[in-house]
Amino acid sequence: MSAANFNAYRQELLANASGDVLEIGFGTGLNLSYYPESIHQLIAIDANPGVLPLAQKRIQSSQINVEQQLLNGEKLPMPDNTFDTVVSTWTLCSIAKVEKAIQEIYRVLKPGGKFLFIEHGLASEPGIRVWQNRLTPFQKIVGDGCHLNRNIKQLLENQFESVTLQEFYAENVPKVLGYFYQGIATKCS
Repeated sequence: MSAANFNAYRQELLANASGDVLEIGFGTGLNLSYYPESIHQLIAIDANPGVLPLAQKRIQSSQINVEQQLLNGEKLPMPDNTFDTVVSTWTLCSIAKVEKAIQEIYRVLKPGGKFLFIEHGLASEPGIRVWQNRLTPFQKIVGDGCHLNRNIKQLLENQFESVTLQEFYAENVPKVLGYFYQGIATKCS
């Protein structure tokens, strides 16, 4: 997901970040340059210890106060109602207990807080869905747990009272990999 054609998605999504921010699946910090400098702080978590040192160059060149933590999104140690914004970009596909992670995201958001996301998942076309279901067992092995067939809209609507999203195929990406869900889920007051 580091290809240049994904930068516009990052920029559009992260323009909506504000206040205290938690990013689930920070990775090498590809999103960092797209955050508004006005955010208070960024807590950046990732379950993969190998990516923490890789993100250091981006963190050191940023004006944003970033705190990296080695954590899994399924069990967050932060108190309830901590963050104004939670961000996930192409991460929910690889979390083993994704429902639990979404519950945790909801829990740590302040009332009125926003979950900003862009994810790939289950396509709207039945023919593409067949291939996503067939390829997911293989993709989970080669893609670090990535599920091609998660219905992101349904998962978020099961937890959040307000979900606004767009569903679309990304340009220059095979349909089986490139059905995107982009939007904002809001924790009601």
